[in-house]
Amino acid sequence: MGSGFLALPAAAHYRLMDATVPAALAEIGAGGAGAAGAVRDDVVRADILVIDGRVAAVDPAGTVPSGPGVAPVRLDGAMVFPCFVDAHTHLDKGHIWPRTPNPDGTFPGALAAVGEDRARFWSAADVEARMTFALKAAFAHGTAAIRTHIDSLPAQLDISWPVLAALREAWRGRIDLQASSLCGIDVAVEDGYLPRVAAAATRFGGGLGCVTYMSPNLPVGLEAIFATARDAGLPLDFHVDETMDPGAHSLRLIAEAAIRHRWTEAGLGRIVVGHCCSLSVQPEAEVAQTLDRVAEAGIAVVSLPMCNMYLQDRHPGRTPRRRGVTLLHEMKARGIPVMVASDNTRDPFYAYGDLDMLETYREATRILHFDHPVGDWPRAATTTPAEACGFAGRGRIAAGTAADLIIFRGRSWTELLSRPQSDRTVIRAGRAIDTTLPDYRDLDTLWS
Repeated sequence: MGSGFLALPAAAHYRLMDATVPAALAEIGAGGAGAAGAVRDDVVRADILVIDGRVAAVDPAGTVPSGPGVAPVRLDGAMVFPCFVDAHTHLDKGHIWPRTPNPDGTFPGALAAVGEDRARFWSAADVEARMTFALKAAFAHGTAAIRTHIDSLPAQLDISWPVLAALREAWRGRIDLQASSLCGIDVAVEDGYLPRVAAAATRFGGGLGCVTYMSPNLPVGLEAIFATARDAGLPLDFHVDETMDPGAHSLRLIAEAAIRHRWTEAGLGRIVVGHCCSLSVQPEAEVAQTLDRVAEAGIAVVSLPMCNMYLQDRHPGRTPRRRGVTLLHEMKARGIPVMVASDNTRDPFYAYGDLDMLETYREATRILHFDHPVGDWPRAATTTPAEACGFAGRGRIAAGTAADLIIFRGRSWTELLSRPQSDRTVIRAGRAIDTTLPDYRDLDTLWS
């Protein structure tokens, strides 16, 4: 059994002493971190009291005695995070690379490969096996909440959604699992189909979403999707402008539709949009106009840096110039909630990945410059997706929250982000879990 580098006591009451905690993720008692003068490099040294599976107190390090019956656990500055929230994944596509790889690494190649694999292999048993493998990996890495997009084309709709619902129940208490439908906007608005998707999302407790791209049907399609979602009481989550075409501006059209439909007053949660790659190649004036509308509409944005860098601007024999990550700094400056997430895992859209949100955050720090200063960027993988997606109580360390924590050996940002931290200790409901990752050989029966 792998339980990380740290041995926790069997006692139900213990105190994690002298932890290094990202200041943006902790609510410090006893006068607060600022009052204790403990904030430096955007972290705070803290003691975390755990009682019966919940965080009972978070205090500046060394300011509160452990007390009788509380076992001390000395961390020597090890970093502690709340468990991660992964706001944009594709569990149903995951791990199909061994049988159907992307022939050239391009976006069209990915679409074709996934279409072929779906048509040939995506039975309920196949989807369940691959999704279960992915959930095991995410759980071992320390993720506590996931939103996945479910391919919802007509032939797949009645296969994957029941699997999703069954897995959500099977994993209850380990991973909070949400889902949103996924198909092209042209498919979604075909006669009679959008109501079928909405009915499946309603029946199986999901949300409504689609891939938006510039087409003559886009304005009509958006009106239909907004009206359907509002009537059915479904949250919205879009794949938006995943292209380096500067003429792709469906993000602005979505924001304008949200404003027209007065979405913030609908009580259905924030609209979430992913990718938004085309912003990175558009003129500044157009960018400013779009972001002003996005801020007004209250939309949250998730960037998928690893997948987008894998797919965008790929041409044989040519080094990529444009990397596809969207403008998170400019968005954040306008008050737009911004996040990063895993996206695809070992499928034709991204040949790598393991649903390890530390890897995602580490690479986002390097790609998107989440540093100098770090500030509150750690919220992009924890607190912000929890709030944007409605995972109540997730993504922060505070008195009263579940003791769902990750302890890393690294004691500073440069130590944390320089190594994979494969020996992390993951705590769920106050207890260390088995962090042994599932073996890829477990999937071999799907390829034979």
